[in-house]
Amino acid sequence: MSASLLYLLLRLILQMMSQIARDGGAKDVEILVLRHQVAVLRRQVTRPDLQPADRMVLAALSRLLPRPRWSAFFVTPATLLRWHRELLTRRWTYPHARPGRPPVDKQIRELVLRLAAENPTWGHRRIQGELVGLGYPVAASTVWMILNQVGVDPAPRRSGPTWKQFLTAQAHTILACDFFTIDTVLLKRIYVLFFVEIATRQVHVVGVTAHPTGAWVAQQARNLLMDLGQRAAELRFLLRDRDTKFTAVFDGVFTADGIKVIKTPPQAPRANAFAERWVGTVRRECTDRMLNVGERHLAAVLAEYTRHYNGHRPHQSLDQRPPKPAPHAVDLNAARVHRRPILGGLINEYSQAA
Repeated sequence: MSASLLYLLLRLILQMMSQIARDGGAKDVEILVLRHQVAVLRRQVTRPDLQPADRMVLAALSRLLPRPRWSAFFVTPATLLRWHRELLTRRWTYPHARPGRPPVDKQIRELVLRLAAENPTWGHRRIQGELVGLGYPVAASTVWMILNQVGVDPAPRRSGPTWKQFLTAQAHTILACDFFTIDTVLLKRIYVLFFVEIATRQVHVVGVTAHPTGAWVAQQARNLLMDLGQRAAELRFLLRDRDTKFTAVFDGVFTADGIKVIKTPPQAPRANAFAERWVGTVRRECTDRMLNVGERHLAAVLAEYTRHYNGHRPHQSLDQRPPKPAPHAVDLNAARVHRRPILGGLINEYSQAA
């Protein structure tokens, strides 16, 4: 009974409101609707998220609305007055320069830190002199302050080059060598001797045999130096592990050409990381994906893969270029891409058609 009565009252009120709207009171009805919606939102939102522009509009409107009518706002009168005072403060506050020295330009700061990192023996005065020569008139005290703020010793007592920096600088003089083994279909173990030029990542597979004696290994070293020709004169170091197959005769082949043999620590494969990395690459891409029947078959497979590795396969350390890239450039807009299968389709090479 009560529900029916409430429904009749609501219907009567709505009829009255529609009559008022027909009589030209549409704005009053709209105000009633908006007030009711605001009341619903107040029950759901405890703290409204207002942007600075919203606060500015409400503060300005509060000056046009009489104080007794401020109950229409969903914030307290004290909040409206505070917003109005903040508007006045921004209006009559003038910008002023910060006291003290002007900040150092970001480009100069980055350049100082770069010079300090790339030149460990340079002090702050040496760096300041280099900056002056580059057209940046910076005081030595400013360079000292920049280095001191980031915890870098301004005096030339910083640590020396890292192993990565040292190897990068000496890479063109280093040659690494190692063995890896392959088991044939008949479970016969074959040894592969290879060398890697650290600077170019070029690989030389110099021998494949099932019986690697000391004399055989030394002869393969002689063959390699003959194949390198004048490039062998640029080498200064040979990096190898302590395998007993590397005999004194093998070392003597390189020392006779002025190449110093460096032995890695025992059981430390990471010390010869470039050679170990190539072993992993050739296994993943070639030998682990096919069956080998003997020495001649394995030698032919490795010869073809080595040509692909040196002449076509991209390397991250070489900016995605192969160790021996093609000497000519091709117009990519006019060229077409051709595919050439390697090792029976095990690997694909792509080139531009003429």
